[in-house]
Amino acid sequence: MEPQAHNLDLFADYFQFYVCDGQSETDTGMLWDQIATDRMLAAGPDLVAVGTARNMDVPVTIEILSREPASDVADWDQVIECGVMFASGTVMAFGCTDYRPDAARFAVEPGTYRARVSYADLDDLSDDGLDGNDRYRVQLWPGPAGPIAVIKQRAL
Repeated sequence: MEPQAHNLDLFADYFQFYVCDGQSETDTGMLWDQIATDRMLAAGPDLVAVGTARNMDVPVTIEILSREPASDVADWDQVIECGVMFASGTVMAFGCTDYRPDAARFAVEPGTYRARVSYADLDDLSDDGLDGNDRYRVQLWPGPAGPIAVIKQRAL
């Protein structure tokens, strides 16, 4: 599989966007608790819900890789990993209130993947919180499911 990078602008309504299997039916309302909110990430078996600093359009890069990427944790405010299943062979990325049929879709080999979510410039926002330089990257590669692992967390 050739590496893929997709740059998107996703509407992060309710301060979140999703990366999930093309046939996911995970109820995201059941995933968010205080711990997930504090770390800005909630995950189900086939869905990763990424918290954001703003509830506006945010820049998101989705990278689909054949193996685990080199660590660049020093370049990011926060880095979190988790497992996710893409049984359908399709990855979808969209804002939580977006119309799912219009979601960005990318083909992958069906199976279990690791997801590394990296967050940058989370505190670089306008006074009203509407504009900012925050950005997000989700790297996906074949790997074990495993629990959520906070690699680096920003100071609150």
